[in-house]
Amino acid sequence: MELTPFFFGLYKFVKYGLYPLTWVVLLLSAAAVLALFPFSPKRLRWVRQLVMSSLLLLVMLSSPLVATPLIGSLESWYHPPQLKPSDRFEAIVVLGAGIEEKGSLRPTTEPSSYSRNRTTCGVDLYQQGYAPTLVLTGGNFRVFRTGPTEAVEMKRWAVRLGVPESAIMIDTEARNTYENATGTKRLLGPAPILLVSSASHLPRAVPVFTKQGFRVTPAPCDYVSQNLPRESWDHIDMFDILPNENALQDTRDAVAEVAGMVIYWLAGKL
Repeated sequence: MELTPFFFGLYKFVKYGLYPLTWVVLLLSAAAVLALFPFSPKRLRWVRQLVMSSLLLLVMLSSPLVATPLIGSLESWYHPPQLKPSDRFEAIVVLGAGIEEKGSLRPTTEPSSYSRNRTTCGVDLYQQGYAPTLVLTGGNFRVFRTGPTEAVEMKRWAVRLGVPESAIMIDTEARNTYENATGTKRLLGPAPILLVSSASHLPRAVPVFTKQGFRVTPAPCDYVSQNLPRESWDHIDMFDILPNENALQDTRDAVAEVAGMVIYWLAGKL
């Protein structure tokens, strides 16, 4: 997965095809195209079926009854580590997850909410003394031009939280999970690490880092789910029946992670 700029752009473009909302848009687009042709009973039947399928799919994908068990099944893969005060690791490795660039309204570039939460979790583990080094990994996510790097902004956030700059190492080249692992290996070599990422991302990240020779203890954070999937039905209320945009986001994240695991497995990275 050593991607040239062209293939990195193609990789990001193909990812959009995996997003559930893309499926809905494609079905509606097919219905719109058919509706432009002269009327016929058969064509009308197809238009109705496509529109109804789009509606049902959108309702299902944006329902908490679907999204919560999906994302929860990933987040429950690894539980928070039961660390003892004497446990020590060579480094705490935090994986980036995007940045928000400065503009005419936003005064400064800053980590995305995912990157900020992951960094905060890593800083907390560092301040508890589990490792002498905090490694922050994430590069320029833009395809066609350069931009700010995730690791630099994450480092600024970690310093604001009290981590000395001398204790921080950054990898500014990584653009995906595999490059996170190979970039960290260049910095540390195979080592015992605490690996910090969103709980739903660790089922893919842990085996990628393990295959690079790291002795990984997963440290999940940034949970979306409140309870284990088998307990989710015990906490349903009437509003969980209604579709909402947060549930659609959770479904998208879950589908993208599962697809990423399949792709990485096929590519021999897991």
